[in-house]
Amino acid sequence: MEIREWLAIAMFFLFIALIFTGFPVAWVLGGLAVLFTALAIVLEHDIGFYTGVDWAYSSLAVDRIWDIMHNWVLVALPMFILMGLFLDRSGIASDLMRSVARLFGRVPGGLAVTVTLIGLLLAATTGIIGASVVLLSLLGLPVMLREGYRPEFAAGTVCAVGTLGILIPPSIMLVLMADRLAMSVGDLFLGALFPGILLGVLYTLYILIYAQLQPHAAPVPAERLPLDKAAVFEVLRATLPAAGLILAVLGSIFFGVATPTEASGVGALGAAALAGAKGRLPWTVLQDVLRETTRTTGYIFGIFVGATAFSLVLRGLGGDTLISNALLGLPFGPTGTVISILFVTFMLGFVLDWIEIALIVLPLVAPVVSHLGFDLVWFTVLFAVCLQTSFLTPPVGFALFYLKGVAPSSIDVPTIYRGVVPFIGLQAAGVALIFVWPDLVTWLPEMAYGP
Repeated sequence: MEIREWLAIAMFFLFIALIFTGFPVAWVLGGLAVLFTALAIVLEHDIGFYTGVDWAYSSLAVDRIWDIMHNWVLVALPMFILMGLFLDRSGIASDLMRSVARLFGRVPGGLAVTVTLIGLLLAATTGIIGASVVLLSLLGLPVMLREGYRPEFAAGTVCAVGTLGILIPPSIMLVLMADRLAMSVGDLFLGALFPGILLGVLYTLYILIYAQLQPHAAPVPAERLPLDKAAVFEVLRATLPAAGLILAVLGSIFFGVATPTEASGVGALGAAALAGAKGRLPWTVLQDVLRETTRTTGYIFGIFVGATAFSLVLRGLGGDTLISNALLGLPFGPTGTVISILFVTFMLGFVLDWIEIALIVLPLVAPVVSHLGFDLVWFTVLFAVCLQTSFLTPPVGFALFYLKGVAPSSIDVPTIYRGVVPFIGLQAAGVALIFVWPDLVTWLPEMAYGP
């Protein structure tokens, strides 16, 4: 290999190593871009090794960052974040938790099923993992522990269900992926809908089977309210506002009435209206929501800036060609190559956050998959499902830390780790089902927009 390719390899692995220092990811990415540009200049000018990277080349990052700032699709990011935070403050989830728990109170594992259903609804309205995991932890975890649920089972359920928001539309991860690959956000939203529901169904089946086999680990509540018409009416009253908001946002996208950017504005306005209608939007809450939206958006776009500079220098050093040749040279055939990519993605999820993987790794491997003849929407959704496990796998599984931050003191880190293991297996099963049954992803976009 050439010296420039060795530099590309060193740049990538040094990035992974520096993640463990706890230094802000955006600064790590940008700093490595500057460091390896300087190193490439020294090697080329002083030693004579060709690198193809200098300050004139790396300055192209400014133009690329400027293009990102002009991308109207990315306006959906702060709007979807704002929508999720408004719903978090509106009390809709807590109302749903009380009413749906009454429906499933007579079923073994019913409280865990309730958490799963609430998590699915939150996933379709917030798309913010931190908010979903924390809210489910505060609402569902104490109730399950009080009713005698095994701590590992309760913690694992909350963690896994809370991560569905990164996949089920409107997902900010899919918005980022669509931007990086110049794809339609609507195609990815439609393609991810069935896989997201599939994971929710797998979680629910596991919970019900586990509760039947281990009734002492997920017992029926001692005090059960009667299931009558009033309970059903209460569920409908609690569900309709969130369902209406989901229909307004996703329906407007799926039926071509609005772009994802426009629909995100509708969602943010609708969520604010719901919070205001419940009388839960005082000035202090509004300030808190706007401040948190700004902070989260700034964090994401800071990584955008660093990742843009990092990717540009990595490509200049031949990193994209190196990865492409390595993948195309695998002796496994096209299918084996895709499986290898997914396996590497799963392993990277142990040490990298989803944003870094989506912004750096996905743009490098997607052209290879497209060259092999696979549908890019199918692969991107498959990649997203695989990437979802990064929230559950230690040591940087953020859902684990979100839960630990608000869980009772009796729930320690080893308990959480043990609890998420079965759900990681269920996610792997979901990836396998989507892999062997591509219509789970491709059918809905084809029906909506044509092949």
